[in-house]
Amino acid sequence: MEKHILVVSQYFHPECFRINDIAIEWVKRGYKVTVLTGIPNYPQGQYYDGYSKTERKTENWQGIQIVRLPIEPRKSGSINLAKNYLSFVIQGRKWVKKTDLKADIVFTYEVSPMTQALVSVWYAKKNKIPHILYVTDLWPENVEIITGIHNKLFLGSIQKIVDYIYKHSNRILTSSRSFIMAIKNRSISEDKIEFWPQYAEDFYKPVDRKTGLEIPDDGSLNLVFAGNIGFAQGLGILPEAAQKLKEKKTKVRFNIIGDGRYLPELKKKIEELEVDKYFNFVPRKPAEEIPQYLAWADGLLITLSKSEVFSITIPAKTQSCLACGKPILVSADGEVQAIIKEAGAGLVSNAEDVEGLVNSILTFIDLSQREREEMGQRALKYSKNHFSKEKLLNRMDELFKEEI
Repeated sequence: MEKHILVVSQYFHPECFRINDIAIEWVKRGYKVTVLTGIPNYPQGQYYDGYSKTERKTENWQGIQIVRLPIEPRKSGSINLAKNYLSFVIQGRKWVKKTDLKADIVFTYEVSPMTQALVSVWYAKKNKIPHILYVTDLWPENVEIITGIHNKLFLGSIQKIVDYIYKHSNRILTSSRSFIMAIKNRSISEDKIEFWPQYAEDFYKPVDRKTGLEIPDDGSLNLVFAGNIGFAQGLGILPEAAQKLKEKKTKVRFNIIGDGRYLPELKKKIEELEVDKYFNFVPRKPAEEIPQYLAWADGLLITLSKSEVFSITIPAKTQSCLACGKPILVSADGEVQAIIKEAGAGLVSNAEDVEGLVNSILTFIDLSQREREEMGQRALKYSKNHFSKEKLLNRMDELFKEEI
C-alpha cells in the first residue's frame, strides 16, 4: 500500500522552490503526495495571474494534489510580510481542524517562515503521525533580518514557537551542517538532527549556448546572478564594485536575472552611482530556462549580506551553480565560501567586502580560458560527489521507513 506524505510548504509550484522537484520525485518513487501551500505570490508580492482566494483553491500538478490556503500576499514592507506569515498559520489552523485528509507522515519544507511548521505539528498531533522538519532557514536567528522587526516581545514569542516546533518534530533535517549545533543548543537531542543538503534539479547541468537570450556578447566579462533579489542576497555590493571597476576602465557586466523586494532599491543605487552600463536586468525566468542563461556566463555570482546567520547558511543557488559546471565568484562568509574553496571551483571574498570582490573579478579576468574551464570542471565534479540527488532521496526513503 502506498504511503501518503503531506507536505506543508508556504511556497510551491508555480513558485520556484526545490520542494517542487522533491515532491515530483516522491510521486515517481510510489508515494502519494498532497501539498498544503498558499496562493502563489513569491517573490514579487502579488498573486500570480489566474490565482486568488477564490480561484484554483485546489489543483493537481505532476500527480501531486495541491491544497491552497487563502493567505495574504507579501506586498512590500515588514508589516505586510508579517501578515503574510501569520495568515498561513491562521488559515492552516482552520484547515487542520476541518480536514478529513489522512496522511502517514507530514513533512515541512521550511524556508522562512518557520511558523508554517506549526500547521504540520497540529496536523501530526491530531492524526498521531510523525513529523519531519526540513530546516533551510534558521529561526529565530534570522527573523530580524528577514522581517526588519526588532521588538523584543515579538522576538521572544518567536523563540517559544521555534522551541515548540523543534520539540514536536520526530526528525529535523538541516540544509547546512552548521545548523546542527545551533539547533542542538536549544536543548534538542542531536540524535534526531541530521544534515541533508539540498540538491540541484536535473535540468541544472552544462548546456550549449542558445542564441537570442538577453545576455549581451560584446567582449565584456559576463557575470551572472540568477535568483531572488532580496535584502538577504547582499546585491548592494555590486554597484559599489562597478564604480571601482569603472574607475579602472574594466569591461564587466553584471547580469541580474530575477525579481524581488530589493530590486527597486538596487536600481536606484545603480543610477545614483552612474554605473548603468555595468548592469543588465533580465526578468524572472522559469527555473528550467536558467541553465541556458548561465551558459553565457564567464562566471556565476553568489552573494549574501553580512550576518552571523548567513555565514552558516548554504544558499540553494550554490548547488545549482556547481551543477552547471561554471566558475563561481562568491561574496559571502562562512559555509558557502568554504564549499567553493574546497571544490576549487572559483574565487571567494567576504560578505560586503567591495575591494575583495573587485580583486576577485580582476584576478578572474587575468585567468586563461583553460584555467576558467578547469574551475568549472571541478565545480561539476564536486556537485556529483557531494550533492547527489539519488543518494539524498534514497536516504529520505530510509528515514520514512524508520518513522512510519
